[in-house]
Amino acid sequence: MSDVPFEHKALTRQVSLRATIAGLAIGSLVLISNFQFGLQTGWVSMMSLPSALLACAIFKQVVPLFFPNGAVFTDVENVYVQSLAVAVGTGPLAYGFVGVIPAIENFLTAEESGYTRELGQRFSFRQLLLWSLALAFFGIFFAVPLRKQVIVREKLPFPSGSATATLIAVLNGSEILQEISPKELEEMRARRLREYSDVLANDEQSPLVEERVGNSAVEEPEESIGSSSRTCQGSGSPVYEATPDPMPAAHCTSYERNISILSKTFLVSSSYTILSYFLPFIKAIPVFGQHLSRNYLWNLQPSPAYIGQGIIMGLPTVSYMLLGCVLGWAVLAPLARHKKWVDPDADINDWENGVQGWILWSSLAVMVVDSVVGFIVFTTKSLVRFCLRNDKRHLIESMIDDSVQSMLLEEERIINKGNGAGRRRVSTVKLVRTDMDHEVDHRQLVKFTTVVSGLIVSSIICVVCTLYLFGTEVVPLSSVIIALFVALFLSILAVRALGETDLNPVSGIGKLSQLIFALMMPHKKGAILLNLVAGGIAEAGAQQAGDLMQDLKTGHLLGASPKAQFFAQLIGASWSIVFSSVMHIFYNKIYEIPSSQFRVPTAVIWIDCARLVTGKGLPNKALECTIILGSVFAILSLVKNLYRDRGYKWLLWIPSGVAVGVGIYNAPSFTLARFIGGCTAQYWLRTHGSDSSAKTCMIVFSSGLVLGEGICSIFNMVFTSYNVPHL
Repeated sequence: MSDVPFEHKALTRQVSLRATIAGLAIGSLVLISNFQFGLQTGWVSMMSLPSALLACAIFKQVVPLFFPNGAVFTDVENVYVQSLAVAVGTGPLAYGFVGVIPAIENFLTAEESGYTRELGQRFSFRQLLLWSLALAFFGIFFAVPLRKQVIVREKLPFPSGSATATLIAVLNGSEILQEISPKELEEMRARRLREYSDVLANDEQSPLVEERVGNSAVEEPEESIGSSSRTCQGSGSPVYEATPDPMPAAHCTSYERNISILSKTFLVSSSYTILSYFLPFIKAIPVFGQHLSRNYLWNLQPSPAYIGQGIIMGLPTVSYMLLGCVLGWAVLAPLARHKKWVDPDADINDWENGVQGWILWSSLAVMVVDSVVGFIVFTTKSLVRFCLRNDKRHLIESMIDDSVQSMLLEEERIINKGNGAGRRRVSTVKLVRTDMDHEVDHRQLVKFTTVVSGLIVSSIICVVCTLYLFGTEVVPLSSVIIALFVALFLSILAVRALGETDLNPVSGIGKLSQLIFALMMPHKKGAILLNLVAGGIAEAGAQQAGDLMQDLKTGHLLGASPKAQFFAQLIGASWSIVFSSVMHIFYNKIYEIPSSQFRVPTAVIWIDCARLVTGKGLPNKALECTIILGSVFAILSLVKNLYRDRGYKWLLWIPSGVAVGVGIYNAPSFTLARFIGGCTAQYWLRTHGSDSSAKTCMIVFSSGLVLGEGICSIFNMVFTSYNVPHL
């Protein structure tokens, strides 16, 4: 791609048959992995980094063996494959196959469904297809109009999308946009002029170093410029810096290293997965003794995948989860049993009468309160910022931007003048004046008429399919229409939260939507089923909009076509409709769900939240406990959200309510393994802090662990279906 100017990359071929097939294949592997872990712990990942890496490996290693004269695989084609794979792989969460669908099938009673379904009644394959079709597309059309605002104008970071763009640029040896605020440009100007003072005096060339934006300034040699992406939020319009192609040797080394890491970790995780089938005791090691193992599930499951998930989450998040685990399984559970708030003889896995079902309400209270408070603070801040904007402020900011731009133009002219012919090529600052200059060719944008017509058609499909599946007596037309509007509103919230924090708050959004519908819709026949369906619609829109925006950020930094990514999302969602439904049927035929292996905690959260907001009473003393914990975490969430933008270090010590809630409702074995992963990530980053590629290698390492166990779960599924004996 070095021969194609950055501005014209969007016009190159991206949508191709080979890329589509590769994207569907990679996405299917991610979907299988997400199904496994979604049913076990509720955890689903986009897997954008390993998808991009696998695509590059396929077209650089495998395809040339069969088609040596085939077209060159480009970075923008890599973006297309990765976007398609993400659209396929996130289907289990977007379509409710790890939450709403298991909740309706396994926990919804006949009375709660308005006597339209029986407890344990499964959806048919045709019904699953219709349900997925209802949720598959409107979130995509919600996201497209938001791109201009949050990516092109506001320059929200979208850290995962930026990291994926960096990896693709390194793997393909291409240039990447780097966004720098005016303040940082002034600092760069002063630093660069100091560095080039000797050059201008002696007419000698010296390497240009890059200013990498982060918590502290770090200088790196030119070879590393192409491997990092800066995304900084500052006042005024950022200026783009386009870096030249990395050195071929550096490109090959990075590519080979990442492929080697992914392959080795995949092999280790796969081996553990198959071994765990024949030696099932290694999935629950009673490290704290048999009593705690039997009565409170305190086991260690040394799963490479869970350790990998902990690496991806990071130490702060898994620490909050460990806090929730201790609170739920070492404090609340023994207390409830000792005080006989639950039946002491009830089985630990009894969600209705056991201690596990009792502490679930505390988890639910913490997550709902954290989500509601965060939503209120975020919305209020956004409204205040909007009200404070005026023409005078915009004029002043424009004047400041122009002055900074002029300084850098002068600097670029002086520096380039000092560069002699035949000397080493250096990175230069590529300046633009307006937001429109950052945009790709208008022919590569999705047309407004396409967006509007797509919204209308996808909304009609959602309404028709939903009413056909559940009937107008239980799910009236008005409730589906309201659900679509709520989905649109919550999609905006999800996109902004994801852009600023790299966390798509879909779990909180799901609970928030359930609360909204409980307040808006009167209690009637089948109110709980209505709450689940409407909440599932709202969550699907937010999930898809957030994931697509991460991909659009990746494409924006690499100059890819938004229209091509839009097509990738549509194709991927269409395939995911079918494949997700097939996988759901397979899992229900082969495994007992729910069970100790597949606890479907997300489904339990959905059904209990629906019962809570629609007025069902809580177990003995659960109300008092939820009020106390809810009040505490409401205050903590308020403080954390009010001061989130200040960058105070002490904010790390305030736990996230959502993470604590997840730690409460997940069994300790899952949380302990993830905590080990979080500690591993912290140690890795601390010992390799000076290496700009350390985080990318770490994510590739963890992704291999997750993919290995998730994909090789297919073998365990086959073993189970044929009753292969354990050792």
